[in-house]
Amino acid sequence: MLIRGVKSLIPKGVKMHLEFLVEELSVEMALHNLLPKLVTGEHTYKIITFQGKQDLLKKVTMELRGYRRWIPQDFKIIVLVDRDSQDCHELKEHLENCAKAAGLVTKTQSAGGTFTVMNRIAIEEIESWYFGDPDAVRAAYPKISTNFHKKAKFRYPDQIGGGTWEALEKLLKSKGYYRHGLRKTELARDISKHMEPLKNRSKSFQIFWHGITEIITDN
Repeated sequence: MLIRGVKSLIPKGVKMHLEFLVEELSVEMALHNLLPKLVTGEHTYKIITFQGKQDLLKKVTMELRGYRRWIPQDFKIIVLVDRDSQDCHELKEHLENCAKAAGLVTKTQSAGGTFTVMNRIAIEEIESWYFGDPDAVRAAYPKISTNFHKKAKFRYPDQIGGGTWEALEKLLKSKGYYRHGLRKTELARDISKHMEPLKNRSKSFQIFWHGITEIITDN
């Protein structure tokens, strides 16, 4: 169930409310198709979109400090960013430090205890999550070969070299799609609506989805 607004708009009786901080509209579009498969009934969610990764990283500490003033116990914040070419451990440490500076405990810092923030990284970009569900890619773009994911380049979605965004654009263009350039928001919508989260082959997606599942089932 999607909730737009702030604390005052969260209905009574909601068991767990999740707020996702994401870097761009295409991620929001994908999550709107994916989250209702898990966040249902008594649970709610909201997505806050920034103007790119650097904008999110610049503002996230201030954003989290704002939450700290009023955030209730049945409320979790999930920060999701692309790794891109950054060192994954350094990026995760930066996000962890941002939460610490805001006075909020993260899942990692809690060591199995109570937490408010969960930081997650798409490796190397959210497009790797699309590669992780080849059936969804083919459902959205049927000209793609049924065996494309068996090629060495695509076999491990989180290890695709040269940028997953560029790899997906090249693959689609080779079959006549997006001849004038990839439209990320449209692509996110068209692929994500066919995705089956539990079948996804991207490890970073599995970690993300497992974290959300734990929040929902443990509360």
